[in-house]
Amino acid sequence: MRALRLRPSLAPPRTCLRPLRTPTRYSSSSSTSSTTTTSSSSSAGETATTARSTATRAKNLIYGTLLTLGLGFGYLYITDTRASIHSWLAVPLLRRLYPDAEDAHHAGTTILKTLYLFNLHPRERPSGSGADDVTSSSDLQVEIFGHTLSNPLGTSAGIDKGAEIPSALFALGPAIVEVGAVTPLPQEGNPKPRVFRLPSQNALINRYGFNSEGVQTVGMRLRQRVREFAYRAGFGMDEEAERRVLDGEAGVPPGSLIPGRLMAVQVTKNKGTSERDIEAVVRDYTAGVRHLGKYADIIVVNVSSPNTPGLRSLQNVEPLTRLLRGVVQAVGQVERKTKPAVMVKVSPDEDEEEQIRGICEAVWEAGVDGVIVGNTTRRRPEPLPRGFKLEAKEAQVLMEQGGYSGPQMFERTLGLVRRYRRVLDEGPRRGVLGREGHEEGVGKEEGGAEGDAKSAAEARNETPAVEEKAVHSTNSPPIDTSPMDISELPSSSPSTSTTTVDGTIEPTSASVPSTPSTPSTPSTPTPPPSPASPLSPAAGAPGPRKVIFATGGITNGRQAKEILDAGASVAMVYTALIYGGVGTITRMKGEIREERAKEREGQGKR
Repeated sequence: MRALRLRPSLAPPRTCLRPLRTPTRYSSSSSTSSTTTTSSSSSAGETATTARSTATRAKNLIYGTLLTLGLGFGYLYITDTRASIHSWLAVPLLRRLYPDAEDAHHAGTTILKTLYLFNLHPRERPSGSGADDVTSSSDLQVEIFGHTLSNPLGTSAGIDKGAEIPSALFALGPAIVEVGAVTPLPQEGNPKPRVFRLPSQNALINRYGFNSEGVQTVGMRLRQRVREFAYRAGFGMDEEAERRVLDGEAGVPPGSLIPGRLMAVQVTKNKGTSERDIEAVVRDYTAGVRHLGKYADIIVVNVSSPNTPGLRSLQNVEPLTRLLRGVVQAVGQVERKTKPAVMVKVSPDEDEEEQIRGICEAVWEAGVDGVIVGNTTRRRPEPLPRGFKLEAKEAQVLMEQGGYSGPQMFERTLGLVRRYRRVLDEGPRRGVLGREGHEEGVGKEEGGAEGDAKSAAEARNETPAVEEKAVHSTNSPPIDTSPMDISELPSSSPSTSTTTVDGTIEPTSASVPSTPSTPSTPSTPTPPPSPASPLSPAAGAPGPRKVIFATGGITNGRQAKEILDAGASVAMVYTALIYGGVGTITRMKGEIREERAKEREGQGKR
């Protein structure tokens, strides 16, 4: 160690920690050159990056704009009832995905309900082409029960049995939407499968047997719909808000909640209620009125289904009169300023002259406002033109028990409308009974001497200036219309037998000859919606004209116009909507206009 200290040359050299500096005078030019090169390179890179960024932004803007426009036009197209995709793609796809017709129906209901929830549902839109606009309603208006409806088309019950999608159905364009049928107690209906397709005929056979969730569930659903409307209208969402909407303060019909539209609610009896016990039957139907009446513009009494044993026997004069009186009386006591109208739905198979006259007599005596002509039929029409071989599968389906519905029923429906129109216009064969009590119950002053000329519809649709007095008819027992708990509903014992209809197939034609004495009323150059206003008194009939709705085999605008010219106020569709898709109503409106234009042109040439 001493040696190292004494001999510094042996010590390791110290590393200089200071960086070497080049004299400035020797490096100035090279540094400037390097800085210039780096600066120019950086500037060029920034320019290239900016150019690329601008191009990318422009490209993204173009793509974004195209995507937005595409989505916008796609939304407008898909949600328009005139879009051909609904009939050419949606319906066949639904049929392919769901071979069972009932499953396809439930899927369609669920899809429509979900789309409506997100405002993606199909709807009618004006085309902006003035008089040629198929969605314009001014030239198709019809007066019914004191309401001016936007058009004379409706959807029949069965499409929306549980009142799940009435608003979505109204968006498709009909002026009348009928929901139901609803039974007092929930019931499953007949065993599955119970709906069968006949694609070659665009027809269906069903034996549902009134599968229903019951008046409690359907009533809560309709109440929620009214309260949501009240909330949007600024009334709140409580019971008082509901009352204000139902009493007309919102300026819309209390059932449909849409100007120019009406909602019909169809009620019926449970399977376990014997048709022989007419008092129990009346209790079943009036239970439906109590729970659902205040949410309906029209109450429909269904006594015509072929799939409930004994139901059609209620169309005999005496039981039908007693039933309709009970329903009319219950409707007169609905807790609402304006009462719903009452219609009865009759079978197309009860076509004997005496049967038709008996039904019309019951309508007059009970004070019912109108008749819905047609339902499914037990009869089987000729399937196809002679010489055509029906597929084995469809031939088997044609033998299934149940009610048939399809285009082949049209001629039969047309003939029945003419016959019912004639008989109803003739008026009752005897004095109108059972009316006085109902008139008093809906606002007639005590001690008044108002005659039978005032109809039930006119009396029910008046807004009373004083509190209504409920006076029961002496012809039927008083009916309690207080709110009903589930424990008060009529009991329904399960049946061990399968509910089916008579499987006998009658080899009769689907057409019924029309009565020569009832000519069809032609349209005028400015055609009214129906041959005569339903509120105009008919010759020989007291009070306003009875209203007729027609359903059965109506598939296009030409047929709808024939039905209207024959005396109906509304043409209703069911099977046509199932096969034709959501654009059916819009298409039929356009076809009605075309037929009327042809008629005017023909009259002009003459």
